[in-house]
Amino acid sequence: MNEITKAVVPIAGLATRFLPLSKAIPKELLPVGIHPMVYYALQELKASGVLDVIFVTSNNRIQIAEYLKRSPQLERVLAERNQTTLLEEMEELQKMLQDFSFSFVPVAKPLGDGHAVLQARKLVGQNPCYVLYPDDIIEAKIPACLQLAQVFKTSQKPVTALARLPKERLSSYGVIAAEKIAQRLYKVKKIVEKPQGEAPSDLAIVGRRIITPEVFDYLKKAKPNKKGEVVLSEALGDMVKDGKIVYGYEVEGNWWEVGTKEEWLKTHLHYSLKDPVFGKELQQFLKGEL
Repeated sequence: MNEITKAVVPIAGLATRFLPLSKAIPKELLPVGIHPMVYYALQELKASGVLDVIFVTSNNRIQIAEYLKRSPQLERVLAERNQTTLLEEMEELQKMLQDFSFSFVPVAKPLGDGHAVLQARKLVGQNPCYVLYPDDIIEAKIPACLQLAQVFKTSQKPVTALARLPKERLSSYGVIAAEKIAQRLYKVKKIVEKPQGEAPSDLAIVGRRIITPEVFDYLKKAKPNKKGEVVLSEALGDMVKDGKIVYGYEVEGNWWEVGTKEEWLKTHLHYSLKDPVFGKELQQFLKGEL
């Protein structure tokens, strides 16, 4: 059984790639198909047995919280207007969210994902936890978090999700050098954040981790990089340098990115076209446009 019931979701960044839109709308609430980006993160966490979700936020806390909570006044209006379909959609969202406990940890200034994760330390306690980045959506038969949990179950060591990428794309990602242990499973030997020269492999880090209390210790003593940020992948790299064991697992499934406008548009189109209600009509529309 999965014993990891807590997840840290860092959403404290400035989302500069989505400016000027992100001045008014948190990136995590941008639509991907008919749902906001954060919906897919919560859907995966629920399927992975998570009960406590800790959002590390900047100034977008209110909008995220509004999306998550019920709206009795709006529901009454919809009921009076006999908007049954809309009421059912809102109820489906609440059913998905009903077992979660949500916490919000505010940060005054974004100082890197590692700094954001560190702010959740007290709420996580002495437990392993997931770290999930909503701008990575992974379609998989077995949720990506659960795939990592299978590795953690026997190893009790930090685990990061991996995916293979073409060489020309590796300079935008953390990339590992590794020793292969089993099919899809690697022991991390080195982590290079956004390699500018020859990358150590074609295995890039994806936005899913399982971290242990020891990782928080490394984040606490980590020095900011040249950008003034504390980066979680770099802290894991420091652990490896000290002889600590960190595993990487090449997750099974399709990795959809939502971190840039271009990738967001592609992913939004993908999920829109596969929508069971609107997909076929959109496909016919596109045929006439192309």
